[in-house]
Amino acid sequence: MKKTLLTAATLLASLVAAAQPAATDTVPAIALSEVEVLGTRASENTPVAFTNVTAKQLAAQNHGLDIPFLLTMTPSVITTSDAGAGVGYTSMRVRGTDATRINITVNDIPMNDAESHSIYWVNTPDFASSVRDIQVQRGAGTSTNGSGAFGGSVNMRTQSFSRDPYAEVTSSYGSFNTNKETLRVGSGMLGDHWAIEARLSHIGSDGYRDRATSELVSYFGQLGYFGGGTSLRFVTFGGKEDTYHAWDGISRDDLKNNRTYNPNGEIKHNGEVTGFYKDQKDIYRQTHYQLIWNQTFNPLWKLNVALHYTNGYGYYQEYKNARTLKEYALEPVVTADGVSKKASLVRKKCVDSDFGGGVFSLQYSGDRLNATLGGGINRYSNDHYGQVIWVENYTSTLAPDHEYYRNNGRKTDFNIYIKGNYVITGGLSAYADLQYRHIGYRITGNNDKWDWTANPEHLQTLDIDEPFNFFNPKAGLNWQIDARNRVYASFAVAQKEPTRNNYTDGLFLQHPTSEKLYDWEAGYEFRNDRFVAGVNLYYMNYKDQLVLNGKINEIGELMAENVDKSYRMGIELLAGMHFTDWLRWDVNATLSRNRIKDYVGYVSDYDADTWDGMWTQSAIEKGNTTIAFSPSVTVGSMLTFDYKGFTASLQSQYVSRQYLDNFERKDDSLDPYFVNNLDVAYTFTLPHIRSITVGATIYNLFDENYETNGYSQTCALYPGGSKASQYTLYSDPRFYPMAGINALGHITFRF
Repeated sequence: MKKTLLTAATLLASLVAAAQPAATDTVPAIALSEVEVLGTRASENTPVAFTNVTAKQLAAQNHGLDIPFLLTMTPSVITTSDAGAGVGYTSMRVRGTDATRINITVNDIPMNDAESHSIYWVNTPDFASSVRDIQVQRGAGTSTNGSGAFGGSVNMRTQSFSRDPYAEVTSSYGSFNTNKETLRVGSGMLGDHWAIEARLSHIGSDGYRDRATSELVSYFGQLGYFGGGTSLRFVTFGGKEDTYHAWDGISRDDLKNNRTYNPNGEIKHNGEVTGFYKDQKDIYRQTHYQLIWNQTFNPLWKLNVALHYTNGYGYYQEYKNARTLKEYALEPVVTADGVSKKASLVRKKCVDSDFGGGVFSLQYSGDRLNATLGGGINRYSNDHYGQVIWVENYTSTLAPDHEYYRNNGRKTDFNIYIKGNYVITGGLSAYADLQYRHIGYRITGNNDKWDWTANPEHLQTLDIDEPFNFFNPKAGLNWQIDARNRVYASFAVAQKEPTRNNYTDGLFLQHPTSEKLYDWEAGYEFRNDRFVAGVNLYYMNYKDQLVLNGKINEIGELMAENVDKSYRMGIELLAGMHFTDWLRWDVNATLSRNRIKDYVGYVSDYDADTWDGMWTQSAIEKGNTTIAFSPSVTVGSMLTFDYKGFTASLQSQYVSRQYLDNFERKDDSLDPYFVNNLDVAYTFTLPHIRSITVGATIYNLFDENYETNGYSQTCALYPGGSKASQYTLYSDPRFYPMAGINALGHITFRF
């Protein structure tokens, strides 16, 4: 409450202060930091589809929401939030491609978890406050480091050092008790060679959904040395998250009658919900260290070498109702009424990971040839283990932190690439990019899943030792026709190994294979002082793409399987217009077709007589069908007003229907939505203060009821019983609702 009152008072005081408009604040950066070589970046003459987002653009939106929501206006990007308010667990898709296939790097260093291939943005909250810029590549893109490089890439560079000392304090507060506090400081140049900067942040939110709370803290620090053509930086950042689970969706009835309902943590007795477990939480700490050396030898040659290490530890804790005790290596409960093989319990699943390695890139920049030799080697180890910390009415002795499974995943990832642009004649240049990647992946120990097929029954044994060798060539042409017109075309091959879940959630004795993508891209761009427009055509043809096809493993959990043929094709349209010096409109649209060829899906069978067929399945030959979570139309619009310190922007996004599975049924889909956000701010100066910015953002301006994520629960219902020849597909999907109209006020002091 004190924090709320303080923030509100500060906002009010700033609004009524006698103020003088200020130009947008800029802090002079140390030019030497720009010598760094980012081998994974695309440049203006690289024939791939990409968008650069500057620190200024990020800062205009960075009031508390996670990075995926700050990238919503980039083409073909859609986002989701479990808690419904953009804080906590969030995710993004690019061209329908999910998080496991989007490669994330910071200063060329991979950020995706090496086993899940995802990035959990909640582990590095407010990282956007320490980012210089972000490049989003769509499609196979350029060669990069990390396990997620398949359908898109997000490359981030941390902030440049300031030449002058500075301090900055930012505070936000709004709906759902969402708040953000950030302190940034920098020393400026010390002795003409050294500089140091730091950031501390806190983000909290009650979430839109019930109990979907988030308490997030993070830090960023960097120490730099600059001399001649040399820069040496030590960068460290990390965070700790404490979030209440909002991982389960809600029914269509709840969407109408109780949109904020969160079923996670339910405590049930005799099938009735009697309360909620207060510690149904996910807690994780992650710390990153980077040592980066950039060297300019002469105008032709530059070198980047970086060493990195990441440590992570955490767990999630959850209440489980009426669980079979032997699956947790527990004895039955003995009472006066008899012996019970089931009991409610609290389990805790832990991970303890280490990830380290090095990356490099050597760049040559000549009159006609720009070339980069780069690569990296990284080693990952992660211990997974589970504990039971409480059992209801347990009559035997429960050891503290009773452990019921443990396994270890180890992964070595090596890649090397060479790429270059060569000017053939005039504005015509050729691009080539050749990458070799080797992965060695091993999992040993016991999984947390019970193997009912074994004799005697026991936990599933993991003994996976899989090597992969990939050659990923890319090539293209870029023609800068004149100062205003550019055309390009490219072809790329990308390959990707399965994720940990593809192994552990699959059939016990079957392993998935790797995926391959053939990506064709072609585009045209026009630009002048007032107007920019572009069109990009793409055809992404997949071989053995891993998809959730409804099939279940031996214990009834959904699993992914390779489908032989699938594709994504579309057209991306972009335009930006400066009507005046103070009014700009940017718009983008993606029209796409995303299909699986000759698809066979699986649904669980429910017999109307016995209702005991839930572990048997029917194969449904669907034929050609739309890939799940792949909208055919996305449109983004940003109208920006900027005049004498006052800024306002209207951000709009339309996303067409998304199917929750591959059966293309309207009952199992997310309805189209059109959402608008309005941001206003005013920047002015006061004595002894460089600038003050005060403003507010209204999210979901027109109070749209919409959902951005969900999952299908389709089954085959046999009304005649006994596996009659006729069945009906029955859908009972779950959804993740987003918040209605809500607001966030913000203020920033710069010294």
